[in-house]
Amino acid sequence: MRWIIRGISALVLALALLLGVALMLPGERIAKLATDQVAKQTGRALTIDGPVRFSFWPTLGIKADGVQFENAPWSGPQPLMQAERLTIGLDAADLITGTVRITEVSAILPVLNLATNAAGQGNWELNQPETASTSTSEASSEARVFSVEQLALRGATLRYVADGSAPVEFKQVDLDLNWPEPNGTAQIDLRVRPGGEPVHVSGAVGTFSDFLSGADADVALSVVAPGAQMQFKGRASHAGMIDGQAQLDARDPEKALAALGFADVTVPAGLGPHITAAAKTSYAAGAPLTLQDLSLGLGDNKLTGQLELKLGGAVPEITGALTGGALDFSGLSSAPDAGPGGSIETQGWSQAPLDASALARVNGRIALGFDSLKTDAVQFGKSQLNLSLERARAVVEFQPAALFGGTVQGQMVVNNRGGLSVGGDLSFNGILLEQALGETAGFDRLNGEALGAIRYLGAGDSLDAIMNSLSGEGWFEVGKGFFTGFDLEALMKTGGGNGGSTVFDQLSASYTLRDGTLHNDDLVLRLKGVQAKGAGRVMIGAQQLDYLFTPALTTGSGRLLTIPVKITGPWSDPKIRPDLKQALQPKLDAVEERAKEQVREKLSDELEAVIEPDQDLNEVLKDRIEQEAKEQFLKFLSGN
Repeated sequence: MRWIIRGISALVLALALLLGVALMLPGERIAKLATDQVAKQTGRALTIDGPVRFSFWPTLGIKADGVQFENAPWSGPQPLMQAERLTIGLDAADLITGTVRITEVSAILPVLNLATNAAGQGNWELNQPETASTSTSEASSEARVFSVEQLALRGATLRYVADGSAPVEFKQVDLDLNWPEPNGTAQIDLRVRPGGEPVHVSGAVGTFSDFLSGADADVALSVVAPGAQMQFKGRASHAGMIDGQAQLDARDPEKALAALGFADVTVPAGLGPHITAAAKTSYAAGAPLTLQDLSLGLGDNKLTGQLELKLGGAVPEITGALTGGALDFSGLSSAPDAGPGGSIETQGWSQAPLDASALARVNGRIALGFDSLKTDAVQFGKSQLNLSLERARAVVEFQPAALFGGTVQGQMVVNNRGGLSVGGDLSFNGILLEQALGETAGFDRLNGEALGAIRYLGAGDSLDAIMNSLSGEGWFEVGKGFFTGFDLEALMKTGGGNGGSTVFDQLSASYTLRDGTLHNDDLVLRLKGVQAKGAGRVMIGAQQLDYLFTPALTTGSGRLLTIPVKITGPWSDPKIRPDLKQALQPKLDAVEERAKEQVREKLSDELEAVIEPDQDLNEVLKDRIEQEAKEQFLKFLSGN
């Protein structure tokens, strides 16, 4: 009992001494001691312009208004920190001995101006000053890392300017920092609101004093935003160096981007809605951000590989290589009715404006390999593509690509530097024409495997304008195949036919493109006992056909029979019919020529003169009449 009474008495005595010291030291005096201690430990001036009050609860210390903390000499005239109200917590035991040790700092509506210079030094790096009156032993004994055990900021404004970079500012920031040991680990709890909704950053930084001085330290951070969260574990420094493992899980990417201040960014349907990523991540000042052993999930699409991201230029630059299995990006197109199917077949190409402004937002080059790839326009098989984007000009190189049942090599270009244009230079082999023409042009009446080449160029701000401006050239050859919709054998022969189709052994043609119209005059079609030639126009812009097939059949008597076939109208429903005028014209020409020959023979007999085939009968008669009149007139004059 006696020891209990002594212990209670000692506690009461300590509290009495503490209260006595507190009462004997006015707030201004304690504030002066605190500011002197800060200057001694940091070499920076802490000024208090407003009233100072001593507090017992909830924090033993002082409350001061109008507080400013001096900036680094190279960082400009504005203070490193200024606050409407600052609460400084003091260690009670040290205070009894007359020593002021700051244990806690909390600020309401502070403004922090953070910056780094060209050497990477931060203006928050604090060094204890040395004076001529301070001995080496004294300096070493008093030298210690300045620290605050607890730091709390409410409603803060943070401005950060890296040397040579534009300033970054965050408002309505709440920060809690627990740093109990100067050379130990700091626990961080930060809330920022760049887009209105809070983004929560929490974690730990090992050897926080090293981190503040610019060295790298162990870091484990978690970032939680509305719709997404990210974790990082590794090494980092305040200069921006990072090296560790990062993971991202975004279940609502657009909501997360809005919380980060990118409310105008829309994630295309084909890239979500659930985005995941994991990679070994590294970055250093002046170097690209590298993502090694990358695993990327875009909705149901899974990709692996590595990427590099450069952020120092006018726009980000991405390079790397990715591989995937079965990919489906059919939701990426933002242009409704942009393809050849559906209403386009009856209403023409879409005239909706095409927005290609996204091409200017990033540069890069990515090698992409996959087992299959589905888009809104076409579906690829196992392929290797090289994708490059530079100053709003995108190029897709096929190395090669499996497409339409065959292979395609070459490149396609989309250029938005001075207005939107598209172009390509492609060669192909084994292409299934029914699939290729059906998916790209809505025309599925031609079947067979084709090889060939095409070059094209088009420009305009809509699909309709591009299709009506196409120019270029190409050729193709097809082995065995067939047309549906008309039967040449049934037209040329009796008792035969192929049930409404034309089966051929070979088809070849070359063509030119001009103002959205394909021109051809050398088509050759060979089928059983028949050879057909073709010439005409395919109006791609207007989706119209104006084409003439001229098949020729050798009959049993050796005579050549031709029945031309005219194909006209919209390619969704063309009219296919024999051109009887073209078929009968050779016979009419032959009858006319025979009649002229008989007239020449009769006139030759009557006129007793030879009339050549190239002579005009009207001129012969005219000359004969003039000659006869002249002879009769001379006879009259001579009186004979």
